[in-house]
Amino acid sequence: MCVQIKCFHEIITIGYNVYHSYDLPWFRTLSWYFLLCVNYFFYGETVTDYFFTLVQREEPLRILSKYHRFISFTLYLIGFCMFVLSLVKKHYRLQFYMFGWTHVTLLIVVTQSHLVIHNLFEGMIWFIVPISCVICNDIMAYMFGFFFGRTPLIKLSPKKTWEGFIGGFFATVVFGLLLSYVMSGYRCFVCPVEYNNDTNSFTVDCEPSDLFRLQEYNIPGVIQSVIGWKTVRMYPFQIHSIALSTFASLIGPFGGFFASGFKRAFKIKDFANTIPGHGGIMDRFDCQYLMATFVNVYIASFIRGPNPSKLIQQFLTLRPDQQLHIFNTLRSHLIDKGMLTSATEDE
Repeated sequence: MCVQIKCFHEIITIGYNVYHSYDLPWFRTLSWYFLLCVNYFFYGETVTDYFFTLVQREEPLRILSKYHRFISFTLYLIGFCMFVLSLVKKHYRLQFYMFGWTHVTLLIVVTQSHLVIHNLFEGMIWFIVPISCVICNDIMAYMFGFFFGRTPLIKLSPKKTWEGFIGGFFATVVFGLLLSYVMSGYRCFVCPVEYNNDTNSFTVDCEPSDLFRLQEYNIPGVIQSVIGWKTVRMYPFQIHSIALSTFASLIGPFGGFFASGFKRAFKIKDFANTIPGHGGIMDRFDCQYLMATFVNVYIASFIRGPNPSKLIQQFLTLRPDQQLHIFNTLRSHLIDKGMLTSATEDE
């Protein structure tokens, strides 16, 4: 949340510094108001999702949860109406520029930082490995470029070279494999965060899924002749880490190129001077936000399955007649599947 707010502040400040001479009314006030509305919506959704049972216990929270989207939309409409009322003759076009500026900033910063929270709840390994791969790629691309760089990569970043780009890719893939192997052996990293109704707290303890259990893989014949091994034992997550490392190395840097183009457009060196010698927080997180979005999409597409604990939580909040209907439907289904016998049904 702190990183998100600071990144938002840095980008909005650039817009304000560019257009402050026009004395646009309510620009900064509305920008921060829209940030509040979007955070209320996203974090409200997260609380309802992960604290479902707790929310249903407390009457005020249950009401807020039930009408959460309506409340969020109402708050946004208030800001929208305030913007329309703030329009000033001769500055209409500029004010709509800044309205778009604020919303694009919300999309880039707030939406993607919200996805980081979802990645964390899937297990710390889905947070640490991706950000570490981005950091590793940044360092190794610099080192390979410093020692071997000859061919310019892109005009937006004249110091970036193809040698650094390719060298960083291979180094990051190896780093991702090693880091994944180490972290996959610890439950505190691989277990998803779940809410314990009895203790009213989060727990990070589980029986690791097959994704984090050592398995034996056959090595292709061509590679066998080189290394002399027929099989190798590794975690399935390490295979997924190759995809994460590849994205961090080949696509992640384009987040940095995008930021470079943005800064060149406004003739500034850094987003801010928060970190001496490194610029602003946004200068450090330009690639991380893009990486977080990819990880969230990757988990939803290839990893995440139905969550029994969430289904049970929702089931327990239903009326008794609804629970009985679901029970009978499920029992009939299991009998048809042969998982329950008629004798069990009679009992």
